[in-house]
Amino acid sequence: MASPDEKVAFVSNLNGTTLTEVSLGSFLAPLCFLSRGLFLIVFHLGKGVLPFSWAAHLLLDFTALIMPLVLSCTALSDILHFVIMGIAAVDFAVLYLVYKNRKQGSLSSTIDRFVQGRVESNQVPFVTVFRVLVNVKTAISILAVDFSVFPRRYAKTETYGTGVMDFGVGAYVMANALVCPEARGKDVQGSKISHVLKQFISVWPLVLLGFVRLASVKSSGYHEHVTEYGVHWNFFFTLAIVRVVASALLALFPVNSSWILALLIGGTYQVILETTGLKSFLIHNNERAGFLQENKEGIFSVVGYIAIYMAGVQAGHYLMQSRTLVRDWIRVIRNLLLTSFGLFFALYVCQRCIEPVSRRMANLSFCVWTVAQATFFLTCISFADLVLLFSKVVSNFSLVSASWYPYQNKKSDNMRNNMDALCLVQSVNRNQLLYFLLANIMTGLTNVFVDTLNSSDVLGVSVLLLYMFVNSLVIFILHINKITIKFW
Repeated sequence: MASPDEKVAFVSNLNGTTLTEVSLGSFLAPLCFLSRGLFLIVFHLGKGVLPFSWAAHLLLDFTALIMPLVLSCTALSDILHFVIMGIAAVDFAVLYLVYKNRKQGSLSSTIDRFVQGRVESNQVPFVTVFRVLVNVKTAISILAVDFSVFPRRYAKTETYGTGVMDFGVGAYVMANALVCPEARGKDVQGSKISHVLKQFISVWPLVLLGFVRLASVKSSGYHEHVTEYGVHWNFFFTLAIVRVVASALLALFPVNSSWILALLIGGTYQVILETTGLKSFLIHNNERAGFLQENKEGIFSVVGYIAIYMAGVQAGHYLMQSRTLVRDWIRVIRNLLLTSFGLFFALYVCQRCIEPVSRRMANLSFCVWTVAQATFFLTCISFADLVLLFSKVVSNFSLVSASWYPYQNKKSDNMRNNMDALCLVQSVNRNQLLYFLLANIMTGLTNVFVDTLNSSDVLGVSVLLLYMFVNSLVIFILHINKITIKFW
């Protein structure tokens, strides 16, 4: 069994990968999501009977959504572009098959009717899928990084660079911001002070989990990458503080000015990094004496994560507005794409004129990159959902969960509820924090019983698939029994 020091060295002093490779990965999960939906449509067109048994639905979703993500960041990482092109080709062929089986109408008339059509507006399904996929990718990465089959370029960078896991932490913060009460337009009950106090109290589970993780790591001798967050700090503490500070800011300023606050916070923080000794303090591994020095990375990076959160609130506020026409959502997808391109250009300027991306400091470049990449990922998912909606319309079969439903009468509500009750995406969405916690616990247990560092590639992939299946099974069983673990 490898020692804790060997495991720390295995995940230390890394430089990440290219922006292009991280962006390339944004295509895979949406294509897998589309594949799963197209499979159900084709099965229905072939006179198949839905829904399946719960075990069959779990196996389908795991095979279509989880397994490709595990393989793409391990055994197939070096041919990721071929994997994406292969899945895209299959999806296109199936989409063409669905279109050819339509009842009537030319392509142009079909598209015109589709664009002028309506969708149910009580939810934004691609936001849900985005949040779930970020959670799933995070669960995969936190264990996969301990295996040699996981490319070192995907792991978190030491000081500067763009690793896949670097984007993961920022995306997790933004995913939470997209659906916060302020973004969803929920009215604040009572005074603003009482609202902030309520949010302060509501984060106690995150604080508790932070202390539980701290105690378990220290007592078990589990390996710690100190320059990630510090000696005592962890991501749970960051999430709690970001939520409370953001609530206070949103109580003082209107939600539609969140992007201005994000820019001001990120920009001011970068000015401080450049004009004071803070950057040198954060980068250099000097002797750690006292709480501030011991946890400097975790404490000061909170500022950058607050900026990311505020940008996420702005995005959520825009996406959560009520829209029923398909053409309106096409406009939204176009705007998301243009925004991501604009942010990537801003990132280019930041990296050329200021400094490269640094997750360790959560500097301005990191904030811009995270929001740009998350917006691009959202665009890919929303486009996949749009294509799936088109497939639903032309096939006259809409019972594919976690995606847009064409506006229709309520005759199929029972069938739809049955399908939603057997959907892995909906399962993770029901208990997102529990899923994240379960993944952390399973990661720790796996490292206790498996010599991850010295495992073969075959064993590493097998353990990862088993680990993800157990996580999926637990969360799926809770969902089909309508159990929501939320005690705050």
